[in-house]
Amino acid sequence: MKIISYNTNGIRAAQKKGFEQWVLDQNPNILCIQETKASADQVNLDLLQEHGYHAYWHSAEKKGYSGTLTLTKQIPQKVILGMGNEKYDSEGRILITEFKDFSLLNCYFPSGTSGEQRQEFKYEFLDDFYKFLEEYKSKHPNTIVLGDFNIAHQDIDIHDPKGNKKSSGFLPEERAWMTKWFSEGGMVDSFRKIHPDKVEYSWWSARFNSRGQNKGWRIDNISVSKEMENLITDAGHYNQDIHSDHCGVFVVLNMA
Repeated sequence: MKIISYNTNGIRAAQKKGFEQWVLDQNPNILCIQETKASADQVNLDLLQEHGYHAYWHSAEKKGYSGTLTLTKQIPQKVILGMGNEKYDSEGRILITEFKDFSLLNCYFPSGTSGEQRQEFKYEFLDDFYKFLEEYKSKHPNTIVLGDFNIAHQDIDIHDPKGNKKSSGFLPEERAWMTKWFSEGGMVDSFRKIHPDKVEYSWWSARFNSRGQNKGWRIDNISVSKEMENLITDAGHYNQDIHSDHCGVFVVLNMA
């Protein structure tokens, strides 16, 4: 089973760059999109739906902002919009699809780059989401949590760790949360499971030809619960395919 996560930075903009044909070429079982910046009535997904994908949206109340979308060939047993907290759910940040053998959380974590108020909002989200997932996993141990985490975890995950040590997305408190996520939280970084020492990024600034020079950050993550760790057979980045300032990230799981 192949799962792709992709922050499209606006799905309509990505469509103009051949995104849908790219999806068909990659042929994932499940595709999770973050930062759709749209609602279902604004986007034509006929091509993907004709090829067997079912679409589930969680759009932000604010137009043209945030939002998540899960496209899956397998119809979920249950779809849940949000985590029961209005201040995050109004921004369309969590979309849960539950299947027979596992649950999947498509997530768009807040960014703190616009100032102290949003950074504090991000910290609140991290604390609340961690608690939410602890409770959720107690009932659904086989859980995949993926999306744009807006955090680069280790020095290897960012092109200039020294220069960015005070940058949102690489602050000590954020990195400590990720460490806790992968230790006490019982989650596994699928990419690091397969590639413990490989340097690959999933996001690049639009400034200074950052992508051309591969000066990026690895902030998009597919985490699986430890109960599913041994099912991971491959993981990586589609960093040569450009539809966004992010690239798609993938995991392959042996669900046979």
